[in-house]
Amino acid sequence: MRDPTVVEARRVHGFVVGLVCVVLVACGSETPAQREVAAALDTDALAQRFQAELDRAWEEAQSTQENFPGATAAFMLPDGRLFSFATGFDDVEAGLAMTPDRRMPSGSIGKTYVAAVALQLAQTGRLDLDRRISDWWGEEDWFGRLPNGPDLTLRILLRHTGGLIDHAFDSEKFREWARSSIGEGQRDSYLTPFEVVELVLDREPLFPAGEGYDYTDSGYILAGVTIERATGETYYDLVRELFLDPLSLELTLPADRRDLAGLAQGYAHESSVFFGTPLHILEDGVMVIHPLGEWTGGGLVNNPQDLVRWGRALYTGDAIDGDYLDQLLAIGFVEDPAKPNDGYGLGVYVRDTPHGPSYGHGGFYPGYNSRLVHFPDQGVTIAMQINSDKSELGRHLLTLTGLVLDAVAESH
Repeated sequence: MRDPTVVEARRVHGFVVGLVCVVLVACGSETPAQREVAAALDTDALAQRFQAELDRAWEEAQSTQENFPGATAAFMLPDGRLFSFATGFDDVEAGLAMTPDRRMPSGSIGKTYVAAVALQLAQTGRLDLDRRISDWWGEEDWFGRLPNGPDLTLRILLRHTGGLIDHAFDSEKFREWARSSIGEGQRDSYLTPFEVVELVLDREPLFPAGEGYDYTDSGYILAGVTIERATGETYYDLVRELFLDPLSLELTLPADRRDLAGLAQGYAHESSVFFGTPLHILEDGVMVIHPLGEWTGGGLVNNPQDLVRWGRALYTGDAIDGDYLDQLLAIGFVEDPAKPNDGYGLGVYVRDTPHGPSYGHGGFYPGYNSRLVHFPDQGVTIAMQINSDKSELGRHLLTLTGLVLDAVAESH
């Protein structure tokens, strides 16, 4: 972990409300114009405004019904300067202040890594994204019960265009399992990937493969087992080998056990109602539910500093061998013809915003919300995590993003 070059802490009512760190990291994909803009920015003033807005959002939430125990956030400028922030509490009951290096499960942001693993393997000839998965699974007894099975490919699965349900929200059997195991404290219990696949079998497809869009963790679990079958390697070994180690993402860990280092306490306000999970996700620093059930539906714990490093590398063409951005960002299905530039690529939401195009992903996990966004026109990447799964993270990140992008625009 790199040492911060600037550290500022502010105490309010006896505890740390805000903490900001700035680090300089290597970044080679920004344009000369973007570098000039970044050099012209008053970054000290920008960091102070960002921290003040983050603190204001937290303080305002304490007098409302919003669930906002604490947050971490980070943004990276085109010249590689990375600014990291924290506010509120890591653990409310213990009175522990949030700090910028705390980890949280990043939920479906993990899908960006799954798709990147598949695309990297395809770029090096180890995998064909358009090969039918029946070539790997067609002889299995269960395959004939898989909706749209004969027509599914990895590319279709990674774009959520396979017509499969999402077991986490569309399967009553899954909710029954969650309430009878997680809710009763069977803390090492989780569904294996093939137990997840079992939950989608014999269901009517939502639409023919490739002719619609419906977000599905189940499809990503199926993609994960297919990647492992095709390569003979585990997904977690692949993601370490291809991305976590080469990019020095030291604040990112595979969520493969309950005792994950450096986790902030999570508050499962949404999941405790929907899935019967305990409200507090950590007990003595150990997760009370086993994260392996999420696997390639997400499957990582993270921090905004690493998220912006990852987003910058992935969305500027630096993460994967060769020219891959056209494939990564190609939208699989446009649901709204009025928004032809909005859709889902390979593990990425592609959106047209008032600030220009954006690429990124959000993430939900019991006790936590996360979001990562990259703005290619400005060369700015931003991420935020809140240790509650029923927060207004999107609204807060929108405000913080506007603050940074407006500052970049004003520095022209």
